[in-house]
Amino acid sequence: MPEALDDIDRRLLTLLQADASRANQALAEAAHVSPATALRRVRRLVEAGLIERQIAIVSPALVGGLSAVVEVTLDRQGAEHLAAFEGRAVAEAAVQQCYRVSPGPDFVLVLWVADMAAYHALVQRLFTQDANVRNVKSFFATHRAKFEPAITLPPA
Repeated sequence: MPEALDDIDRRLLTLLQADASRANQALAEAAHVSPATALRRVRRLVEAGLIERQIAIVSPALVGGLSAVVEVTLDRQGAEHLAAFEGRAVAEAAVQQCYRVSPGPDFVLVLWVADMAAYHALVQRLFTQDANVRNVKSFFATHRAKFEPAITLPPA
């Protein structure tokens, strides 16, 4: 986090993580700053890359589908092999999150698919057709107890 991040920036980031749809006037009031300050600060946070994007989070309970956490181990872990698999994984719309991890598997993926048929099609494209994929271990969510994408900001 940049050293220039002060209490106002932290308040704005915390408020935006809770609800990025607030109008600038409401955001400024909640952060106890002027609307011009809020707008200028948020623009600076976006330009600095601290705010990657502002999105709507769709309720999976209303849409339906399957959520899975998948561990993937490759046969060869050279930089080019890791990059090749990662490139294919992030290109898949069903892959919501992709992490290279250590120790253990090489990747952990978080997937969201419409149904088991869609999962099997993804398995064929991403895992089965890749001769370098040694092992895949999938865990299907049966209940979501918590989903919180906000990052707790460290104190100044």
